[in-house]
Amino acid sequence: MLPSLLILLLAIVTVGAAPAGFNRGEYIFPRETWHNHSPSIVEAPNGDLIVCWFHGSGERTADDVKIEGARKRNGSEKWSERFTVADTEGYPDTNCTLFIDPQGRFWLLWPTILANRWESALMKYRISTNYLGEGSPEWSISEVLHVTPGKEFVSAVEAWVDKKEAELKSHVFDFLRPKAAEYLADIRKQANDKLTRRLGWMTRAHPVVVSGDRMIVPLYSDGFSFSLMAITDDWGKTWRTSAPLCGEGNIQPTIVERKDGALYALMRDNGPAPKRLHQSISRDRGETWGEVTDSPYPNSGSSAEMIKLHNGNWLLISNDTERGRGRLAVQISDDEGITWKWKRYLEADQQQSGTEQYHYPSIIQAKDGTLHAVYSDHWLKPNLPVDPDGDPAAKTIKYVHFNEAWVRGE
Repeated sequence: MLPSLLILLLAIVTVGAAPAGFNRGEYIFPRETWHNHSPSIVEAPNGDLIVCWFHGSGERTADDVKIEGARKRNGSEKWSERFTVADTEGYPDTNCTLFIDPQGRFWLLWPTILANRWESALMKYRISTNYLGEGSPEWSISEVLHVTPGKEFVSAVEAWVDKKEAELKSHVFDFLRPKAAEYLADIRKQANDKLTRRLGWMTRAHPVVVSGDRMIVPLYSDGFSFSLMAITDDWGKTWRTSAPLCGEGNIQPTIVERKDGALYALMRDNGPAPKRLHQSISRDRGETWGEVTDSPYPNSGSSAEMIKLHNGNWLLISNDTERGRGRLAVQISDDEGITWKWKRYLEADQQQSGTEQYHYPSIIQAKDGTLHAVYSDHWLKPNLPVDPDGDPAAKTIKYVHFNEAWVRGE
């Protein structure tokens, strides 16, 4: 009788116990000298994982760059062979992002670089309803995402430039004024040129659905060095743009929606040191944004991603240092980003030598509550083979599966 009772009690304790923390990582393919960078991950309705990244002999200056992908079947221990997802012959295809909308449609969004400069990026997207088979999805829609900022864009940029020019007059360092004035004049000129303000926009973080009926695609421009949102209320039939998020080097935005409906954005710091993730808030579902300010979170000039978990907590994955990309941290907040109480490192090169880079993360929470992240894994070691650009490097995309309990240290 006693053994049976003991077994019953153990079963009750086991069922009621919180899940143990775990963290498992692997390479999607072996390291190689060719450039593999900027991945994105989604979970298909059947539980499969699909990942994409850009691959080639370089980035914007290499015309052989294409978007590759791989999938991991639900329950499988292995990733599939790589396959081509998009390849505009003779042009670099870069910074891709994936998304599955509430209708269950699979999206690929990415920029094609027209003239080997980031400022010549042309945004594109494809949509598939048949993507659960082998290899690349079958595309039913393939379009240009026309980014068309209008007069309100010009007005917002000019107002920001006017403010910065006024601040410049009282700047204590006289030697900085000419260069800063030249930069601001160039931003004003770019905003007033219709072609310039319509090109150069690129994706990085996942699109988001706001209040269940609006899709926002976070965009950024290296030319302007700030961010913008592409908005659709009819799932891609028509698009418009938000007011610009003007700042001093705030790019690659990632967005979460607060309980009160406000949107909170964090952005990579593309400006001078000391570097911090930039932040801004929208209170009208992404149409306009408040002042861009520095957050308290260090940033080494690398992209970050932030998501809301099923339980309402927020998760931030980023290089949490002002120097180098050798530390990749996961942080969790239970008060909507006011504090981040828990932190664990997926990668931690404590020397921050720059020879190990774990960066450009993409993260999702699966239906079962566990977390899936992918990121660029680059080892820039002098004893490694030389890649086509002459850099001693070994590059791959790393995949990590873990849970919230692991981040909490449970």
